[in-house]
Amino acid sequence: MAEREERITVYYDGACPRCVRDRAQYERLAGEAGEDTCWVDITGRDAELRALGIDPDTALRELHVRDGEGRVRRELDAYILLMARVPLLRPLAWLIGLPGLRTLLSRWYRASVLRRLRAERRL
Repeated sequence: MAEREERITVYYDGACPRCVRDRAQYERLAGEAGEDTCWVDITGRDAELRALGIDPDTALRELHVRDGEGRVRRELDAYILLMARVPLLRPLAWLIGLPGLRTLLSRWYRASVLRRLRAERRL
């Protein structure tokens, strides 16, 4: 029998249609591997986030994932941790972790999130 992954908690923007679609797609791809993933919509949870050491404004701009040991990872580190748990996504997790590509993707990610938040008038 395969060893189960540590339980992780993903803090995502449930008011973002794309974020909700991305979550659903991840769950489809993850199958049983996704059973150890707890999803928390950050909407209206500022006090809870602060208690975990997560700035609510930063959480709105960057994906946050808490690993089984309680460490919180942000932005691409969070995506890498999440994707590495799914066999089909592991190569992508490795790819986005490459130093040169990681820097470019980080810039693109931050810019696209800011555009989305401005378009939604949430900034």
